[in-house]
Amino acid sequence: MDTGIEAGSMQAVLRDALLDSRQRWRDLVEMAADLAWETDAEGRLTFVAPDPALGWRAAELLGQPAEVLLAPGDGGAPPFSPFRVERQRRGVRAWLRRADGSLACMSFAGVPLFGPDGQIAGARGVARDVTEEEERNAALAAALRREALTDAVLEEARAEVLADGMLAGAARALLPAIGAAGVAVLRRSGAELIPLVTLGDSLPGLVALAARAAKGASAGPRVILCPEGRPVLVAPARQPGQAEGLLLLWRAPGGRAWDEEEHALARAAADVIGIMLAHQALQAEMFRQARTDPLTGLMNRRAFLEEVSRRLDRLDRERRPGALFYIDLDNFKPVNDRLGHEAGDAALRAAAELLRGAVRPTDLVARLGGDEFAIWLDGADETIAARRAERLLADAPLALAHVSLDASQPLSFSIGIAVRAGSSGEGLSHMIVRADTAMYAAKRAGKSAWSLAPA
Repeated sequence: MDTGIEAGSMQAVLRDALLDSRQRWRDLVEMAADLAWETDAEGRLTFVAPDPALGWRAAELLGQPAEVLLAPGDGGAPPFSPFRVERQRRGVRAWLRRADGSLACMSFAGVPLFGPDGQIAGARGVARDVTEEEERNAALAAALRREALTDAVLEEARAEVLADGMLAGAARALLPAIGAAGVAVLRRSGAELIPLVTLGDSLPGLVALAARAAKGASAGPRVILCPEGRPVLVAPARQPGQAEGLLLLWRAPGGRAWDEEEHALARAAADVIGIMLAHQALQAEMFRQARTDPLTGLMNRRAFLEEVSRRLDRLDRERRPGALFYIDLDNFKPVNDRLGHEAGDAALRAAAELLRGAVRPTDLVARLGGDEFAIWLDGADETIAARRAERLLADAPLALAHVSLDASQPLSFSIGIAVRAGSSGEGLSHMIVRADTAMYAAKRAGKSAWSLAPA
C-alpha cells in the first residue's frame, strides 16, 4: 500500500517536473525568439509559438504550409523559404507577413528533423525580428550609395572649369551609377524647356516628354511612360531663386522599373545638378556683364572687337563683304552739361535703342565709350551701308527729340563708314582708323551726316 502511494507521488513529481521543464523551455524560447516553429514532412506547420506570433493566432497557422507567412518575392518570383531546412542553418534572413499586412524581417535558425528511416521528416527552428536593424542597415547602405553617387558626379565635374562641362561630366557619371540607358538635363527658359545635356540612348520626343513631366515634378522624382512604354524617371533640379531644371533618366526598352532607392539616388543627383545649373546661370551672367555696357545693354568695346575679329576670318573664307560704322552722337555734350548726367544717360539709352532697332539679329551694335557707338553689318557692301546710314539719320530727329536739349540742337549721328571687300585681308584696326577718319569728315560736313571712307 505504501509502495503504491509512493509510486503515485513519484509520478506526480515527475509530471510536475516535466511540465515545469517544458514551461521553462517555452518561456526561454519565447523570450529569446519572436517565432518558434516546427513543420512536418510536407512543410505544414505543426507548432507555432508564441501565440499569437506576428499577430497570427496559432490556430490560424497550424496545418497550413509555412510558406503562407512569406512575403511575395520581387517581380513575382517565388520567395526563398527559410522553413525548408536540409541542414542546420543560422542567420538566414527572410521577410514574413504580419497579420496586419505589414512585413517583418526575420533572422532564422533551423535544423532538419529526421524520421526512423533517416529521411527528412520536417524542420524545427526559431526566428528573431530584425526589421529595425534591417531598416537601419538599408538606410545606411542607401545613404552610402547616395554619397558614392554624389562623389562620382562631383569627381567628373571637378575636372571641368565651365558649368556646361560640369553638367556633361555629371551626366556621364550618372549613366553607370544609376543603371540608366540615357540621361538628359534641361533648363526652363520662359515657356520653353531647353536640353543642355543629352547622353546615352536617344529618347524620341524628349522635349515634349519633359514638358509633360515638368507639370508634376515639383514635389520630387516621379515616373512617366514614354510612347515606347519604357519608364522615364524625372526629378526637379533647382535651387531657390534659380530657373527650373529637370533631370531625366530612362532605361533601355524592356528595362526594369525604377525602385524607391533609385528615386532617392535621382533626387540626390538632381540636387547636385541644381547647384551646377545655378553655377551655370552665374557664369552666364558674369559673361554677359563682361561683354555688355551696363548703361545701354549693348556690347562693350572689348566684346565688339573680339566678335568682329572672329567674323572677319569667316568673311574671308566666304569672300563676302562687311561694313563698320563708327558713330558719334551729335549735340550730346549740351544735354549732359546743362540738363545733368541723368538726362545724358537717358539720351545714350535712347540712341542705343534706335541703333539696336536698325540692325538685323546677325549684326552687331556696341557702345565704344562716352557718346561713341559702332555697328558691324555682316555681308554689307557700300550700297547697303549707305542705305542703312540714310535710314538712321532719317529716324534720329523724331526718335531722339524727347531727349534732345531743344529743337536748335537736336540729337543726331555723325557716321563714318568703312567697307571691307571680301577676302581683302584688311585687319580690324585698319578699318577702325578708316571709319573714325570718315566720322570726323561727317562732323566737319555739319553733323547729322555720313561719310564713306575710301578703300
